[in-house]
Amino acid sequence: MVETIYWSDAGVVMIDQTRLPREQVFVTCKDYREVAEAIRSMVIRGAPAIGVAAAMGVAIGVLHADPGNLDADVETICATLAATRPTAVNLFWAIDRMRNLYRSLVGQPVEAIRQRLIAEAQQVRLEDIAINRAIGSHGAPLVPDGRTVLTHCNAGALATAGYGTALGVIRAAVEAGKSIDVFADETRPFLQGARLTVWELDQDGIPATLITDNMAGHFMKAGRIGCVVVGADRIAANGDVANKIGTYSVAVLAKENGIPFYVAAPVSTLDLTLATGAAIPIEERAAAEVTHVFGQPVAPEGIRVANPAFDVTPNRYVTAIITEKGVARAPYVESLQAMVK
Repeated sequence: MVETIYWSDAGVVMIDQTRLPREQVFVTCKDYREVAEAIRSMVIRGAPAIGVAAAMGVAIGVLHADPGNLDADVETICATLAATRPTAVNLFWAIDRMRNLYRSLVGQPVEAIRQRLIAEAQQVRLEDIAINRAIGSHGAPLVPDGRTVLTHCNAGALATAGYGTALGVIRAAVEAGKSIDVFADETRPFLQGARLTVWELDQDGIPATLITDNMAGHFMKAGRIGCVVVGADRIAANGDVANKIGTYSVAVLAKENGIPFYVAAPVSTLDLTLATGAAIPIEERAAAEVTHVFGQPVAPEGIRVANPAFDVTPNRYVTAIITEKGVARAPYVESLQAMVK
Protein backbone atom coordinates (compact mmCIF):
# COMPACT_ATOMS: atom_id res chain seq x y z
CA MET A 1 0.00 0.00 0.00
CA VAL A 2 1.14 3.52 -0.75
CA GLU A 3 2.10 5.61 2.27
CA THR A 4 -0.48 8.39 2.22
CA ILE A 5 1.07 10.74 4.79
CA TYR A 6 3.95 10.71 7.26
CA TRP A 7 6.09 13.01 9.38
CA SER A 8 9.69 13.73 8.40
CA ASP A 9 12.44 16.10 9.49
CA ALA A 10 11.75 18.11 6.34
CA GLY A 11 8.02 18.48 7.05
CA VAL A 12 4.70 16.71 6.54
CA VAL A 13 5.04 14.41 3.51
CA MET A 14 1.98 13.29 1.56
CA ILE A 15 1.26 11.79 -1.82
CA ASP A 16 -0.33 14.30 -4.20
CA GLN A 17 -3.64 12.61 -4.97
CA THR A 18 -4.54 15.14 -7.64
CA ARG A 19 -1.80 13.65 -9.83
CA LEU A 20 -2.74 10.01 -9.47
CA PRO A 21 -2.86 7.65 -11.29
CA ARG A 22 -0.71 9.20 -13.98
CA GLU A 23 2.23 9.85 -11.67
CA GLN A 24 3.19 9.27 -8.05
CA VAL A 25 4.51 12.50 -6.61
CA PHE A 26 5.08 13.26 -2.93
CA VAL A 27 4.89 16.81 -1.63
CA THR A 28 6.43 18.13 1.57
CA CYS A 29 4.51 20.74 3.56
CA LYS A 30 6.95 22.85 5.55
CA ASP A 31 4.42 24.84 7.56
CA TYR A 32 0.78 24.65 8.67
CA ARG A 33 -0.42 26.94 5.88
CA GLU A 34 0.88 24.49 3.29
CA VAL A 35 -0.86 21.64 5.09
CA ALA A 36 -4.11 23.65 5.09
CA GLU A 37 -3.80 24.34 1.37
CA ALA A 38 -3.10 20.64 0.69
CA ILE A 39 -6.35 19.76 2.47
CA ARG A 40 -8.32 22.52 0.73
CA SER A 41 -7.05 21.62 -2.75
CA MET A 42 -7.51 17.86 -2.17
CA VAL A 43 -3.84 17.01 -2.51
CA ILE A 44 -4.84 14.92 0.50
CA ARG A 45 -8.49 13.89 0.92
CA GLY A 46 -10.65 11.37 2.71
CA ALA A 47 -11.99 12.03 6.20
CA PRO A 48 -9.45 10.00 8.24
CA ALA A 49 -6.52 11.20 6.12
CA ILE A 50 -7.35 14.87 6.54
CA GLY A 51 -7.70 14.26 10.26
CA VAL A 52 -4.14 12.94 10.33
CA ALA A 53 -3.02 15.86 8.16
CA ALA A 54 -4.67 18.35 10.52
CA ALA A 55 -2.93 16.79 13.53
CA MET A 56 0.42 17.06 11.77
CA GLY A 57 -0.47 20.58 10.65
CA VAL A 58 -0.93 21.66 14.26
CA ALA A 59 2.36 20.00 15.22
CA ILE A 60 4.39 21.63 12.46
CA GLY A 61 2.70 24.95 13.16
CA VAL A 62 3.74 24.87 16.80
CA LEU A 63 7.22 23.72 15.80
CA HIS A 64 7.76 27.02 13.97
CA ALA A 65 5.59 29.26 16.15
CA ASP A 66 6.86 32.23 18.18
CA PRO A 67 7.62 30.94 21.71
CA GLY A 68 6.56 34.28 23.13
CA ASN A 69 3.14 34.20 21.47
CA LEU A 70 2.39 30.50 21.55
CA ASP A 71 -1.17 30.58 22.88
CA ALA A 72 -2.37 32.98 20.19
CA ASP A 73 -0.42 31.18 17.46
CA VAL A 74 -1.97 27.83 18.38
CA GLU A 75 -5.46 29.31 18.01
CA THR A 76 -4.53 30.79 14.63
CA ILE A 77 -3.09 27.48 13.46
CA CYS A 78 -6.19 25.55 14.56
CA ALA A 79 -8.56 28.09 13.01
CA THR A 80 -6.70 28.04 9.70
CA LEU A 81 -6.83 24.25 9.47
CA ALA A 82 -10.49 24.14 10.58
CA ALA A 83 -11.47 26.54 7.78
CA THR A 84 -10.29 24.20 5.01
CA ARG A 85 -13.23 21.80 4.54
CA PRO A 86 -16.49 21.79 6.50
CA THR A 87 -18.05 18.35 6.15
CA ALA A 88 -15.59 15.72 7.42
CA VAL A 89 -15.77 15.73 11.22
CA ASN A 90 -12.43 13.89 11.58
CA LEU A 91 -10.73 17.19 10.72
CA PHE A 92 -12.25 18.93 13.74
CA TRP A 93 -11.79 15.88 15.97
CA ALA A 94 -8.05 15.88 15.26
CA ILE A 95 -7.70 19.63 15.75
CA ASP A 96 -9.53 19.44 19.08
CA ARG A 97 -7.33 16.54 20.19
CA MET A 98 -4.17 18.52 19.44
CA ARG A 99 -5.51 21.76 20.95
CA ASN A 100 -6.55 20.00 24.15
CA LEU A 101 -3.15 18.34 24.44
CA TYR A 102 -1.43 21.70 23.98
CA ARG A 103 -3.56 23.26 26.73
CA SER A 104 -2.62 20.43 29.08
CA LEU A 105 1.07 21.17 28.45
CA VAL A 106 1.00 24.92 29.03
CA GLY A 107 3.75 25.90 31.44
CA GLN A 108 6.21 23.27 30.23
CA PRO A 109 9.33 24.23 28.24
CA VAL A 110 8.49 25.16 24.65
CA GLU A 111 10.72 22.47 23.17
CA ALA A 112 9.04 19.81 25.32
CA ILE A 113 5.61 21.00 24.11
CA ARG A 114 6.74 20.84 20.50
CA GLN A 115 8.11 17.33 20.79
CA ARG A 116 5.01 16.11 22.60
CA LEU A 117 2.74 17.49 19.86
CA ILE A 118 4.87 15.92 17.14
CA ALA A 119 4.68 12.57 18.93
CA GLU A 120 0.90 12.92 19.28
CA ALA A 121 0.45 13.65 15.58
CA GLN A 122 2.47 10.57 14.71
CA GLN A 123 0.35 8.59 17.17
CA VAL A 124 -2.84 9.77 15.43
CA ARG A 125 -1.43 8.31 12.21
CA LEU A 126 -0.51 4.96 13.77
CA GLU A 127 -3.86 4.70 15.52
CA ASP A 128 -5.67 5.34 12.25
CA ILE A 129 -3.94 2.41 10.53
CA ALA A 130 -4.76 0.10 13.45
CA ILE A 131 -8.37 1.34 13.49
CA ASN A 132 -8.75 0.63 9.78
CA ARG A 133 -7.49 -2.91 10.21
CA ALA A 134 -10.00 -3.43 13.02
CA ILE A 135 -12.79 -2.08 10.79
CA GLY A 136 -11.69 -4.56 8.15
CA SER A 137 -11.79 -7.50 10.57
CA HIS A 138 -15.31 -6.59 11.70
CA GLY A 139 -16.54 -6.00 8.17
CA ALA A 140 -15.02 -8.94 6.32
CA PRO A 141 -17.61 -11.47 7.57
CA LEU A 142 -20.38 -9.32 6.04
CA VAL A 143 -18.96 -9.57 2.53
CA PRO A 144 -20.54 -12.47 0.62
CA ASP A 145 -18.05 -14.94 -0.82
CA GLY A 146 -17.98 -15.33 -4.58
CA ARG A 147 -19.81 -12.05 -5.21
CA THR A 148 -19.09 -8.54 -6.46
CA VAL A 149 -18.76 -5.62 -4.05
CA LEU A 150 -19.78 -2.16 -5.25
CA THR A 151 -18.05 0.89 -3.78
CA HIS A 152 -18.34 4.62 -4.38
CA CYS A 153 -15.58 7.24 -4.17
CA ASN A 154 -12.30 6.23 -2.52
CA ALA A 155 -12.29 4.98 1.05
CA GLY A 156 -9.02 3.12 0.79
CA ALA A 157 -5.45 3.57 1.96
CA LEU A 158 -5.36 6.92 0.15
CA ALA A 159 -8.31 8.23 2.18
CA THR A 160 -6.69 7.21 5.46
CA ALA A 161 -3.22 6.81 6.93
CA GLY A 162 -3.23 3.28 5.48
CA TYR A 163 -5.32 0.16 4.70
CA GLY A 164 -8.61 2.02 4.33
CA THR A 165 -12.16 1.84 5.66
CA ALA A 166 -14.43 0.54 2.87
CA LEU A 167 -11.44 -0.87 0.98
CA GLY A 168 -10.12 -2.11 4.31
CA VAL A 169 -13.23 -4.29 4.57
CA ILE A 170 -12.59 -5.53 1.04
CA ARG A 171 -8.89 -6.14 1.72
CA ALA A 172 -9.71 -8.03 4.91
CA ALA A 173 -12.27 -10.18 3.08
CA VAL A 174 -9.65 -11.10 0.47
CA GLU A 175 -7.08 -11.80 3.20
CA ALA A 176 -9.66 -14.10 4.82
CA GLY A 177 -9.72 -16.15 1.63
CA LYS A 178 -12.93 -14.89 0.08
CA SER A 179 -13.18 -14.82 -3.70
CA ILE A 180 -14.56 -11.39 -4.53
CA ASP A 181 -14.21 -8.70 -7.12
CA VAL A 182 -15.04 -5.00 -6.98
CA PHE A 183 -17.10 -2.64 -9.11
CA ALA A 184 -15.96 0.95 -8.51
CA ASP A 185 -18.11 3.92 -9.44
CA GLU A 186 -16.03 6.59 -11.21
CA THR A 187 -17.35 9.25 -8.75
CA ARG A 188 -17.89 12.42 -10.73
CA PRO A 189 -16.88 15.15 -10.69
CA PHE A 190 -13.49 14.60 -9.01
CA LEU A 191 -13.19 10.99 -10.22
CA GLN A 192 -11.87 9.49 -6.99
CA GLY A 193 -13.17 6.06 -8.01
CA ALA A 194 -11.62 6.19 -11.46
CA ARG A 195 -8.33 7.76 -10.44
CA LEU A 196 -7.77 6.31 -6.98
CA THR A 197 -9.90 3.29 -6.04
CA VAL A 198 -9.20 1.13 -9.07
CA TRP A 199 -5.54 2.17 -8.93
CA GLU A 200 -5.32 0.96 -5.31
CA LEU A 201 -7.11 -2.30 -6.07
CA ASP A 202 -4.88 -2.91 -9.08
CA GLN A 203 -1.81 -2.36 -6.88
CA ASP A 204 -3.13 -5.05 -4.52
CA GLY A 205 -4.08 -7.48 -7.26
CA ILE A 206 -7.79 -7.37 -6.34
CA PRO A 207 -9.97 -7.73 -9.47
CA ALA A 208 -11.67 -4.40 -10.14
CA THR A 209 -14.04 -3.08 -12.79
CA LEU A 210 -14.54 0.64 -13.30
CA ILE A 211 -18.09 1.79 -14.10
CA THR A 212 -19.64 5.20 -14.55
CA ASP A 213 -21.84 6.42 -11.73
CA ASN A 214 -25.05 5.96 -13.72
CA MET A 215 -24.34 2.27 -14.35
CA ALA A 216 -24.69 1.16 -10.72
CA GLY A 217 -28.44 0.60 -10.89
CA HIS A 218 -28.12 -1.50 -14.03
CA PHE A 219 -25.69 -3.93 -12.41
CA MET A 220 -27.73 -4.11 -9.20
CA LYS A 221 -30.90 -4.95 -11.12
CA ALA A 222 -28.97 -7.57 -13.09
CA GLY A 223 -28.12 -9.38 -9.85
CA ARG A 224 -24.40 -8.76 -10.19
CA ILE A 225 -23.81 -6.94 -6.88
CA GLY A 226 -23.61 -8.85 -3.59
CA CYS A 227 -23.22 -5.83 -1.30
CA VAL A 228 -22.25 -2.16 -1.27
CA VAL A 229 -19.50 -0.85 1.01
CA VAL A 230 -18.73 2.87 1.28
CA GLY A 231 -16.92 5.18 3.65
CA ALA A 232 -18.25 8.26 5.47
CA ASP A 233 -17.25 11.82 6.27
CA ARG A 234 -19.70 12.42 9.12
CA ILE A 235 -22.36 10.26 10.76
CA ALA A 236 -25.14 11.84 12.82
CA ALA A 237 -26.47 10.36 16.06
CA ASN A 238 -29.43 8.74 14.26
CA GLY A 239 -27.21 7.00 11.69
CA ASP A 240 -27.68 9.43 8.80
CA VAL A 241 -24.46 9.32 6.79
CA ALA A 242 -22.69 12.09 4.88
CA ASN A 243 -20.42 10.74 2.18
CA LYS A 244 -19.24 11.68 -1.29
CA ILE A 245 -21.93 13.02 -3.59
CA GLY A 246 -23.76 10.16 -5.30
CA THR A 247 -23.73 7.88 -2.26
CA TYR A 248 -27.40 8.57 -1.52
CA SER A 249 -28.39 7.44 -5.02
CA VAL A 250 -26.42 4.22 -4.61
CA ALA A 251 -28.07 3.56 -1.24
CA VAL A 252 -31.58 4.04 -2.63
CA LEU A 253 -30.82 1.71 -5.53
CA ALA A 254 -29.39 -0.89 -3.13
CA LYS A 255 -32.54 -0.78 -1.01
CA GLU A 256 -34.76 -1.12 -4.07
CA ASN A 257 -32.82 -4.20 -5.17
CA GLY A 258 -32.52 -5.86 -1.75
CA ILE A 259 -28.74 -5.40 -1.55
CA PRO A 260 -27.01 -4.76 1.81
CA PHE A 261 -25.57 -1.25 2.06
CA TYR A 262 -22.70 -1.01 4.54
CA VAL A 263 -20.87 2.08 5.79
CA ALA A 264 -17.31 1.61 7.08
CA ALA A 265 -15.94 4.41 9.26
CA PRO A 266 -13.97 5.00 12.46
CA VAL A 267 -15.69 6.14 15.64
CA SER A 268 -14.03 9.54 15.12
CA THR A 269 -16.41 10.03 12.17
CA LEU A 270 -19.43 9.91 14.48
CA ASP A 271 -20.86 13.30 15.36
CA LEU A 272 -23.34 12.55 18.11
CA THR A 273 -23.88 16.27 18.71
CA LEU A 274 -26.05 16.26 15.57
CA ALA A 275 -29.43 14.58 15.99
CA THR A 276 -29.88 13.98 12.25
CA GLY A 277 -28.01 14.40 9.00
CA ALA A 278 -30.02 17.53 8.20
CA ALA A 279 -27.56 19.51 10.33
CA ILE A 280 -24.43 18.27 8.54
CA PRO A 281 -22.77 21.11 6.58
CA ILE A 282 -22.33 20.27 2.89
CA GLU A 283 -19.27 21.65 1.15
CA GLU A 284 -19.84 23.39 -2.18
CA ARG A 285 -16.80 23.17 -4.42
CA ALA A 286 -15.60 25.07 -7.47
CA ALA A 287 -17.63 25.04 -10.68
CA ALA A 288 -14.54 24.14 -12.69
CA GLU A 289 -14.57 20.63 -11.23
CA VAL A 290 -17.83 20.06 -13.11
CA THR A 291 -17.24 22.12 -16.27
CA HIS A 292 -13.71 20.80 -16.86
CA VAL A 293 -12.04 17.38 -16.84
CA PHE A 294 -8.27 17.46 -16.36
CA GLY A 295 -8.30 21.11 -17.39
CA GLN A 296 -10.30 20.55 -20.56
CA PRO A 297 -13.71 22.25 -20.85
CA VAL A 298 -16.68 19.90 -21.32
CA ALA A 299 -19.52 22.39 -20.84
CA PRO A 300 -20.52 25.74 -22.36
CA GLU A 301 -18.56 28.67 -21.00
CA GLY A 302 -20.40 30.62 -18.32
CA ILE A 303 -23.02 27.94 -17.63
CA ARG A 304 -24.46 27.93 -14.11
CA VAL A 305 -23.10 25.04 -11.97
CA ALA A 306 -24.02 23.39 -8.69
CA ASN A 307 -21.27 21.27 -7.12
CA PRO A 308 -22.06 19.90 -3.66
CA ALA A 309 -19.21 17.61 -2.65
CA PHE A 310 -21.33 15.41 -0.35
CA ASP A 311 -24.85 14.14 0.17
CA VAL A 312 -26.60 12.63 3.17
CA THR A 313 -28.00 9.10 3.14
CA PRO A 314 -30.90 8.66 5.58
CA ASN A 315 -30.41 5.86 8.10
CA ARG A 316 -33.29 3.79 6.69
CA TYR A 317 -31.07 2.92 3.72
CA VAL A 318 -28.08 1.85 5.85
CA THR A 319 -27.92 -1.88 6.63
CA ALA A 320 -25.07 -1.49 9.13
CA ILE A 321 -22.24 0.83 10.14
CA ILE A 322 -18.89 -0.91 10.58
CA THR A 323 -16.49 0.67 13.09
CA GLU A 324 -13.32 -0.43 14.84
CA LYS A 325 -15.45 -1.30 17.88
CA GLY A 326 -17.88 -3.53 16.03
CA VAL A 327 -20.92 -3.40 13.77
CA ALA A 328 -23.76 -1.02 14.61
CA ARG A 329 -27.29 -1.68 13.39
CA ALA A 330 -30.63 0.08 13.80
CA PRO A 331 -31.76 1.63 16.03
CA TYR A 332 -28.62 3.70 15.50
CA VAL A 333 -29.35 6.18 18.27
CA GLU A 334 -28.65 3.34 20.69
CA SER A 335 -25.98 1.34 18.83
CA LEU A 336 -23.81 4.33 17.90
CA GLN A 337 -23.97 5.72 21.41
CA ALA A 338 -22.66 2.38 22.64
CA MET A 339 -19.68 2.72 20.29
CA VAL A 340 -18.35 5.83 22.03
CA LYS A 341 -18.58 4.52 25.59
